[in-house]
Amino acid sequence: MKHIIILGDGMADEPVDALGGKTPLQYAATPYMDLLAANGCTGRLQTVAPGFHPGSEVANMAVLGYDLPRVYEGRGVLEAASIGVELQPGELAMRCNLVCIEGEILKNHSSGHISTAEADELIRFLNERLGSEQVKFYTGVSYRHLLVLKTGDKRLDCTPPHDVPLQPFRPLLVKPEAPEAEETAALLNDLILRSQELLKDHPVNRKRIAAGKDPANSIWPWSPGYRPAMRTMQEMYGIGSASVISAVDLIRGIGVYAGLKVIEVEGATGLYDTNYEGKAEAALKALETDDFVYLHVEASDEAGHEGDVELKVKTIEYLDRRAIGPIYEATKNRKEPVAIAVLPDHPTPCAIRTHTAEPVPFVIYKPGCEPDAVQRFDEFSVANGKYGVLKEDEFIRIFLND
Repeated sequence: MKHIIILGDGMADEPVDALGGKTPLQYAATPYMDLLAANGCTGRLQTVAPGFHPGSEVANMAVLGYDLPRVYEGRGVLEAASIGVELQPGELAMRCNLVCIEGEILKNHSSGHISTAEADELIRFLNERLGSEQVKFYTGVSYRHLLVLKTGDKRLDCTPPHDVPLQPFRPLLVKPEAPEAEETAALLNDLILRSQELLKDHPVNRKRIAAGKDPANSIWPWSPGYRPAMRTMQEMYGIGSASVISAVDLIRGIGVYAGLKVIEVEGATGLYDTNYEGKAEAALKALETDDFVYLHVEASDEAGHEGDVELKVKTIEYLDRRAIGPIYEATKNRKEPVAIAVLPDHPTPCAIRTHTAEPVPFVIYKPGCEPDAVQRFDEFSVANGKYGVLKEDEFIRIFLND
């Protein structure tokens, strides 16, 4: 049996008054998720280990069964792997957002979802002006980039910018968690403030402001870490060849360390306009040769961070109709059966516009399996599912166990 996980990032939510007290997942038309629930088995998964921040890197690694206290080294190192930056011993990698600062307020974490082409020009400029033997900037995708320090202490209190929209930025600057980290914190805060001076009048930002768009007028480094010691999924679970499909560097980086081949899809943006059909087609093609595929779609998470309930409903419906549906229809009669799992990594409630650590709903469908009594896929229906609440590597082992 072959296996595919379809993950709708941040898809889970809380009841919304504007939706009649339903969550976006309950409100959305999701015939294929419901079909899988009615013919499969459901439950909830605790994807955020105690003591960890509910970030996508934590939650997606948990979905794949990694022991976070043993292997977690932050988001930056994963994104470094995705873009081909091989970290050396002692090097500290951090996610480096391009953010929009308005006055003293951190307006948003994405600079209005700046394009990669615009961001690349800014990151190259910053590397020329702020880069050194100690400091290197690398371009990622859209607002998500990489900062590498040749030496540095990771014991830092860094605030994820998507957690603090519309808050004053200065109280959120980097703080050392140990005396030895004071020098690293001071360097990072200096880079933040110097970037604001350099970026405020950059031609890219002047054009964005003239067009009514948010400028990318500050960097925001966070999630520090060193190269992780992760085993591959082949080593952990004995699977054969495997692939990952995502528009997000972070997820592709997890895939690199997990031993998954990274599949690029033209038009994959990480937003609501992503190429759902292209991702589904790529997943189906991968299943012809691979034993396991991890298909990640970011759109619902971004809608949650924007606090846009209507858009979040739309992204959930797009995922169901344009990705899950085609994959189910194309695999349901295959000679070699295909197991399908659908779940979010964490909730991203529109009301608070950031991640929470609540357990997420999941469905596991295996052709010919005996279903449980659950008929719909949402945060509350699955509470009555066969699997109850799973944690650690229980979900992935159940899914991969034929």
